Amino acid sequence: MKYDAAMAFSRKSLNPDEELILDLNPHWWHFVAPVGALIVALVLAIFLSKWAGQADWNWLEEFLKWMRWVVVALALIYFGLRLLVWNTTHFVVTSHRVIYRHGVIGKIGIDIPLERVNNVSIHQTVLERLVNAGDLLIESGGEDGQQRFTDIKGPDEVQNVIHNAIRVHGGSRSGGVNTSVSQLERLEAMFQRGSLTKEEFEDQKQRLLG
Repeated sequence: MKYDAAMAFSRKSLNPDEELILDLNPHWWHFVAPVGALIVALVLAIFLSKWAGQADWNWLEEFLKWMRWVVVALALIYFGLRLLVWNTTHFVVTSHRVIYRHGVIGKIGIDIPLERVNNVSIHQTVLERLVNAGDLLIESGGEDGQQRFTDIKGPDEVQNVIHNAIRVHGGSRSGGVNTSVSQLERLEAMFQRGSLTKEEFEDQKQRLLG
């Protein structure tokens, strides 16, 4: 099992027979924008101090000195808010489902049962490959169809973890009629999204029912 979150995902949110396999906060790439903003703010504060010393009027000098602190304070607030978001965002894989929780005050939650996962793919830019970050796209048989999760740490490894969880746990949790129903739901969802033609859908449906 792999746990890598600063603040662990609450076990109260898990079912009694549910095993936690993976718990991740977003990749540090999540902080590139606020760190860049903080650097720019510090450079701007230095220039404002220089301009304040060259000001011909006292009111302008005081205004420039005041503005340098405002700029730095705004950048620090932005960084602090980003840190709170990072610390309260969890991408979790359990023996039953894929869970995503996000939100500082209000909470946004996504649950995808393993037996409904049709496909897991990754997307990385050149820079994201260098820092081992990227997006994870999960296609499921649910109403939402596809879910994209950004700033995932080690997306290829997470992809393997999900596939292994499906292989080890997903199949053991559904069988017989439940398996057929689940597969039918996946086929219907893929047909509605255009992943399957009508002929392919009918052919696979007949094979499943037959």
